Amino acid sequence: MSDDWKKDPRLSQMDPQKLSMLQNLADQGLGKNPSELLPFIMEAASRGKNAGLNFSSHEISTIIEVIKMGKNPADAARLDRIVNLMKMIQH
Repeated sequence: MSDDWKKDPRLSQMDPQKLSMLQNLADQGLGKNPSELLPFIMEAASRGKNAGLNFSSHEISTIIEVIKMGKNPADAARLDRIVNLMKMIQH
Protein backbone atom coordinates (compact mmCIF):
# COMPACT_ATOMS: atom_id res chain seq x y z
CA MET A 1 0.00 0.00 0.00
CA SER A 2 1.35 3.41 -0.92
CA ASP A 3 1.29 6.46 1.32
CA ASP A 4 -1.57 7.92 -0.74
CA TRP A 5 -4.02 7.09 2.05
CA LYS A 6 -2.53 9.94 4.09
CA LYS A 7 -3.73 12.43 1.46
CA ASP A 8 -7.34 11.32 1.74
CA PRO A 9 -9.37 14.46 2.54
CA ARG A 10 -11.55 12.49 4.99
CA LEU A 11 -8.52 12.31 7.28
CA SER A 12 -7.63 16.01 7.11
CA GLN A 13 -9.40 16.91 10.36
CA MET A 14 -7.96 14.04 12.38
CA ASP A 15 -5.57 14.74 15.25
CA PRO A 16 -1.94 14.58 14.03
CA GLN A 17 -1.07 12.22 16.88
CA LYS A 18 -3.77 9.82 15.68
CA LEU A 19 -2.48 10.09 12.11
CA SER A 20 1.02 9.28 13.34
CA MET A 21 -0.37 6.20 15.07
CA LEU A 22 -2.13 5.24 11.83
CA GLN A 23 1.15 5.59 9.91
CA ASN A 24 2.79 3.19 12.35
CA LEU A 25 -0.16 0.82 11.91
CA ALA A 26 0.09 1.05 8.14
CA ASP A 27 3.78 0.20 8.31
CA GLN A 28 3.19 -2.74 10.66
CA GLY A 29 0.10 -3.94 8.80
CA LEU A 30 1.68 -4.31 5.39
CA GLY A 31 0.94 -7.70 3.90
CA LYS A 32 -1.81 -8.58 6.35
CA ASN A 33 -4.99 -9.96 4.85
CA PRO A 34 -8.40 -8.62 5.97
CA SER A 35 -8.85 -11.44 8.47
CA GLU A 36 -5.59 -10.47 10.17
CA LEU A 37 -6.06 -6.73 9.76
CA LEU A 38 -9.13 -6.11 11.91
CA PRO A 39 -7.84 -7.87 15.06
CA PHE A 40 -4.56 -6.02 14.49
CA ILE A 41 -6.45 -2.70 14.32
CA MET A 42 -8.54 -3.54 17.38
CA GLU A 43 -5.40 -4.33 19.40
CA ALA A 44 -3.79 -1.09 18.22
CA ALA A 45 -6.93 0.85 19.15
CA SER A 46 -6.74 -0.68 22.63
CA ARG A 47 -3.10 0.37 22.95
CA GLY A 48 -4.01 3.85 21.71
CA LYS A 49 -6.84 4.10 24.20
CA ASN A 50 -4.45 3.13 27.01
CA ALA A 51 -2.16 5.92 25.77
CA GLY A 52 -5.04 8.42 25.83
CA LEU A 53 -5.91 8.31 22.12
CA ASN A 54 -9.60 7.66 21.66
CA PHE A 55 -11.02 7.23 18.17
CA SER A 56 -14.66 8.16 17.65
CA SER A 57 -16.95 5.76 15.79
CA HIS A 58 -16.87 8.21 12.87
CA GLU A 59 -13.06 8.18 12.83
CA ILE A 60 -13.00 4.39 12.93
CA SER A 61 -15.50 4.18 10.05
CA THR A 62 -13.45 6.67 8.06
CA ILE A 63 -10.24 4.75 8.67
CA ILE A 64 -11.85 1.49 7.56
CA GLU A 65 -13.17 3.15 4.39
CA VAL A 66 -9.70 4.52 3.62
CA ILE A 67 -8.15 1.08 4.23
CA LYS A 68 -10.67 -0.52 1.88
CA MET A 69 -9.62 1.82 -0.93
CA GLY A 70 -6.36 -0.10 -1.28
CA LYS A 71 -8.03 -3.51 -1.38
CA ASN A 72 -9.60 -5.51 -4.18
CA PRO A 73 -13.42 -5.84 -4.04
CA ALA A 74 -13.31 -9.32 -2.48
CA ASP A 75 -10.96 -8.20 0.30
CA ALA A 76 -13.03 -5.04 0.90
CA ALA A 77 -16.20 -7.15 1.20
CA ARG A 78 -14.43 -9.53 3.59
CA LEU A 79 -13.30 -6.58 5.70
CA ASP A 80 -16.91 -5.33 5.82
CA ARG A 81 -18.09 -8.74 7.03
CA ILE A 82 -15.42 -8.82 9.72
CA VAL A 83 -16.32 -5.30 10.87
CA ASN A 84 -20.00 -6.28 11.08
CA LEU A 85 -19.12 -9.38 13.10
CA MET A 86 -17.03 -7.29 15.49
CA LYS A 87 -19.93 -4.85 15.94
CA MET A 88 -22.27 -7.74 16.78
CA ILE A 89 -19.79 -9.14 19.30
CA GLN A 90 -19.38 -5.77 21.04
CA HIS A 91 -23.13 -5.22 21.50
